[in-house]
Amino acid sequence: MMLEAYVNILELMATVFGSIMSLAYFPQAFKIYKRKSSADVSIVTYLIFFPGIVIWLLYGIGLNNFALIISNAIAFVGALTVIAAYFIYRKA
Repeated sequence: MMLEAYVNILELMATVFGSIMSLAYFPQAFKIYKRKSSADVSIVTYLIFFPGIVIWLLYGIGLNNFALIISNAIAFVGALTVIAAYFIYRKA
């Protein structure tokens, strides 16, 4: 009984903090859109992270794990937004 409560609390914390961590992509995307420039962004970093996010999202879906699905869905949207903004606002 006590272990089940611990696991439920841990799952809730993983969902909340995973989602908060995944929001970290959005300030970068906002900065790119606001400045209309992606000059100070390392696209390699985002291109390395993005496949991992996709794999974790698919893994969470396969396990039907709410914490993995929610946090990686948010990260997917955030990272994809940064990547898209990078290519839209990069100087050719």
